[in-house]
Amino acid sequence: MNNFNPTDRDATEHIDPLKDVYHESFIDNPAHREFMVDHNTALLCIDLQYLDAAPGHGVFRDAANSGVSPEAQEYYFNRLDSMVLPNVRKLQDTFRSHDLEVIHTRIQSLTQDGRDRGKGHKRLNLLAAPGSRDADFLEVVAPLAERDEIVINKTASGVFSSTNVHYVLKNLGIESLFIVGVYTNECVETTVRDACDLGYLVTVIEDCCATVTPELHEASLSTLRDRYARVMKLEEATSIIRRLIPS
Repeated sequence: MNNFNPTDRDATEHIDPLKDVYHESFIDNPAHREFMVDHNTALLCIDLQYLDAAPGHGVFRDAANSGVSPEAQEYYFNRLDSMVLPNVRKLQDTFRSHDLEVIHTRIQSLTQDGRDRGKGHKRLNLLAAPGSRDADFLEVVAPLAERDEIVINKTASGVFSSTNVHYVLKNLGIESLFIVGVYTNECVETTVRDACDLGYLVTVIEDCCATVTPELHEASLSTLRDRYARVMKLEEATSIIRRLIPS
């Protein structure tokens, strides 16, 4: 006799049977602590530039025809201004004050006409030429020249698939990454997945990331959480750094 109750499915359909295995391997792995203590952890800041994070520039230059509704634009820029950019700067300063690497990626082609861009960016007509305003970092979270911070230019969503960043990180001795930036559901998520596949232990700082709707933001975090990355907030991240590394 089949005693299956349809309500049983509702109670179990969201259970992840592999959660414990992934937690042990990626989330609760004690190497997170070891890599931080040994300065083998870096902060990777994704695409915080005028092209995609400033009103009136780049993809938002023609706001009405950007494909993003006025309501979504308002949400996105409010989140950036009120939360993400100030939080990213606080996290950057915490990494800097503890002598940890801060690395920046941005969308920028090698050529003025963008003929070297990835095919996806060509199809999207996405171009930030060298020296253009669109290629400039937002000042509040820009690389610090006095610290000689590394900048990686890319013309694809994922930085690992389109640049030498893996080679650079290995040369630096980096084994774990804290990742912040935009968009949560595009360049950030792609970078997190690729980093995890390449063997890095990854931490995503959720209140240091943004995309154009809260639903897209939360959907990406839901996918990454407990599988590809630790997901935490700024306060917890800075507390961990201060606890593990003396100033």
